[in-house]
Amino acid sequence: MNRPTRHRFVHITDLAQLPDTARRGVVAIGNFDGVHRGHRAVIEAALDVARSAGVPTGILTFEPHPRTVFKPDDPVFRLTPVAEKRMIFAALGIDFVVEQPFDRAFASNSAADFVDRILHDGLGAAHVVTGFDFHFGKDRQGTPAFLAETGERSGFGVTIVPAFTDQETRPLSSSDIRKMLEDGDVAAAAAALGYRWFVTGPIIHGEKRGRDLGFPTANMRLGADCRLAHGVYAVRMQVDGVNHAGVANFGRRPQFDNGAPLLETYLFDFAGDLYDKTVAVELVGLLRPELKFEDVAALIAQMNRDAAEARALLEPISGEAFGPETLRQ
Repeated sequence: MNRPTRHRFVHITDLAQLPDTARRGVVAIGNFDGVHRGHRAVIEAALDVARSAGVPTGILTFEPHPRTVFKPDDPVFRLTPVAEKRMIFAALGIDFVVEQPFDRAFASNSAADFVDRILHDGLGAAHVVTGFDFHFGKDRQGTPAFLAETGERSGFGVTIVPAFTDQETRPLSSSDIRKMLEDGDVAAAAAALGYRWFVTGPIIHGEKRGRDLGFPTANMRLGADCRLAHGVYAVRMQVDGVNHAGVANFGRRPQFDNGAPLLETYLFDFAGDLYDKTVAVELVGLLRPELKFEDVAALIAQMNRDAAEARALLEPISGEAFGPETLRQ
């Protein structure tokens, strides 16, 4: 069956603002941090049901991440903050995403109330799709079996998607991918995600040291929860829809100030003003850890070697789609 007429992708933070065109749709539910291959098995199941029924497909997710609500002093390393998640959902062909505000009061609602108030009354869902391990409501009392039973009584269908295993060993998890990035293994993270991990944000003013060294950089401040390994990476930056190859350092600049972590990207063969532009940076490979050198001359010599290595690593993928665009349907 042909896919129904596409609605403009919208994101919603208040169910009272849900457009009528989104009601009676198919809704995939989860945190979906990273939107990795296991998450996409749930989303693809929702898309399949929606295509067969000729109705829109939506996502119900929660903001902020529940783990951050319950452990505010130890916020979870977000693989995909809201802006990045929206980009991926749109690339996958989702029609709308509901970002349900999550706090302790919301978490105290019963599982039955979640089904009645959110899924039935708020979303008016015709069908709901979740993963095998989805739990909800106070004390996580709502199980997949409970959802299937109450959904039938409430008039909507339920699909529970079994575990998606990586190389037939164990289910993929966002926690494992966080550990890969904390170790700087961006290649392994890309294999688990199904796309190269990327970050977005505005270019900010820095100390202009890179310019003095012959490597002017475009600087981004990543989220305070980001635990990406400090080091030098081969990267691609997307600016106004155009991809540019480069080399980036993420860290505290031990040669100079040991300041707050920055992602500092030097783009090859680029001229233009990037200040205040919002860009996306895709990490392709880790070249080395961040180091302090004997002197600035030794640092510059190493930066030249880093640039040459990054060029060689990036040249074979110069024509490939960027980040979430590899998922576009």
